[in-house]
Amino acid sequence: MLYDCAIIGGGPAGLNAALVLGRARRSVALIDNNRPRNAVTHASHGFITRDGVTPAEFRRVAYEEVLRYPSVHHLPTEVISVTKKESVFEVFDSSGLRVQARKLILATGVKEVFPEIEGFYTFYGKSLFNCPYCDGWELRDQPLVLVSESPAIYHKAKLLLNWSKDLLVCTNGQAFLSDEQKERLQSKGVVVMEQPVAAFIGHHGQLEYASFTDGTQVPRVGGFVTPQFVQSTPFGERLGCERTESGGIQTDGAGRTSIPGVYAAGDSSYFMPSQLIFAAADGSRTAASVNLDLTEEDFNEC
Repeated sequence: MLYDCAIIGGGPAGLNAALVLGRARRSVALIDNNRPRNAVTHASHGFITRDGVTPAEFRRVAYEEVLRYPSVHHLPTEVISVTKKESVFEVFDSSGLRVQARKLILATGVKEVFPEIEGFYTFYGKSLFNCPYCDGWELRDQPLVLVSESPAIYHKAKLLLNWSKDLLVCTNGQAFLSDEQKERLQSKGVVVMEQPVAAFIGHHGQLEYASFTDGTQVPRVGGFVTPQFVQSTPFGERLGCERTESGGIQTDGAGRTSIPGVYAAGDSSYFMPSQLIFAAADGSRTAASVNLDLTEEDFNEC
């Protein structure tokens, strides 16, 4: 069977793209390995009508809605390669299954690479997070820590003051903050520490202390650690898609990449803001582009 579109990735971008294309009566292969990046979190926030939903419940309801449309086929498998032969894309999984499609949406998202700090994963998703818009409300007015090895640490520190004035900012051994920036933060009551963070300490997922290599321990009940984002899969690069400066797959703003027939949606094309509602909206917009392009091709066939 030749599908109208193959979608690799079953996160909010891929799911919403499948929904829109299914409602447009397009045949869709939705290929998903069931390893969502947000599975570590207890709840997702910031999506109207879905605020506080668990990632598992979000996916359950989403698949239930998407698979109501008979032209959408869900393939729960791991893609290992994608090739293009003339105008047809061929997607292969580890068992040798081949899916052929006229169009391809890459909605594989990103992977988070966090600083190597002892104990971090004990607390990640419970009292340590990466996005204040997603989890800042739950930590409001508490003693918080921000750890970042990015030059954007100054901006993020200013942002976090909206949720808590009791803020410890840690550069983890980096010297990104200028003297002026440090003075400005300190004038707001922010404590700045540039020595490396040795460990996070606490019990049962609840952070109690941030510990530093000089032996200092500062009481904290939660906070945010900034990861580096990288593509989850190499498919865009292997197909020759152009990249943005931050490492995302470059699109025209409507999901089309530099390779004809290849589209990118959600975190695959932009790394921030990394929220469900942005990814879902981008999936919807990209699906509309796919449907428009298929419509033009079909209409102009001789």
